[in-house]
Amino acid sequence: MFGVDTKPSRPCLHPKSDWYSRYLVTMEYAVSQDDSVLQMQYLEGDDKGIAVIGLNRPEAMNSFSKNLVQKLEDAIGAVEFDKNVRTVIIRSLAPGIFCAGADLKERAKMPVNEVGPFVARLRGMIGKLNTLPFPVIAALDGTAVGGGLELALSCDFRIAANTAKMGVVETRLAIIPGAGGTQKLPRLVGPAKAKELIFTAKVVDGLEAERIGLVNYSVPQNDNQDAAFQRSLNLAREILPNGPVAVKMAKLAIDKGIEVDLASGLAFEGAYYAQVISSCLIFSSLTCCMVR
Repeated sequence: MFGVDTKPSRPCLHPKSDWYSRYLVTMEYAVSQDDSVLQMQYLEGDDKGIAVIGLNRPEAMNSFSKNLVQKLEDAIGAVEFDKNVRTVIIRSLAPGIFCAGADLKERAKMPVNEVGPFVARLRGMIGKLNTLPFPVIAALDGTAVGGGLELALSCDFRIAANTAKMGVVETRLAIIPGAGGTQKLPRLVGPAKAKELIFTAKVVDGLEAERIGLVNYSVPQNDNQDAAFQRSLNLAREILPNGPVAVKMAKLAIDKGIEVDLASGLAFEGAYYAQVISSCLIFSSLTCCMVR
């Protein structure tokens, strides 16, 4: 799990290109500043119900240190049980980068017996996003590679700037994606395209990512370098007026259903539909489903 620099380039990059060498140098000399590696924001007014998780380790390309993983675990746990949260957006506060995956400098200093548990913890944190009871949107205004892209793959939606770079590039380090990439990527783009991306370690831009179905939307980057975040806000605003119970149950029905055969999936749909109707009948009105 590692990353790239933030300069625009071709959709696919050679494993020995300049950015790769610069990345290794960046990771070798990065200085950790963990005081504010993550910022939580709960929007108000018409946007009440939207929570924003901002990654903020620019000196290390937002790579996953132990501290950042802990902060993400805390943030995910906080929004999971917050009755006011309806949608979450994960973004980067560092221009040009979303997340470069694992912090290789910190990883190199870990005792051997700590590496396995840390990777398992990272995998669990990323996987937890799948089970949040509301939509999660990844705003990719910059590079997302390795574990950084796997973080985005665990979200319900991905919106990218057309200049953003992304890829599952672990095979360049003679390892495989270890935080869900081998399972989630094929479900998005199909097995053949997923194998191509993983086996070749290709890095694609936002336009190509939209074409192959890796992201929902690719948008032109703006002067503030937050076009993907702004488009993510608009998507969250489209979700907000709808019944939160219905959105939650629809997410469960889809996520559970795609893992089984059609008949079983339809059974899931029926069960979740019944839960929505039952919760409404308790209050004798369908309008109750518009509130938690």
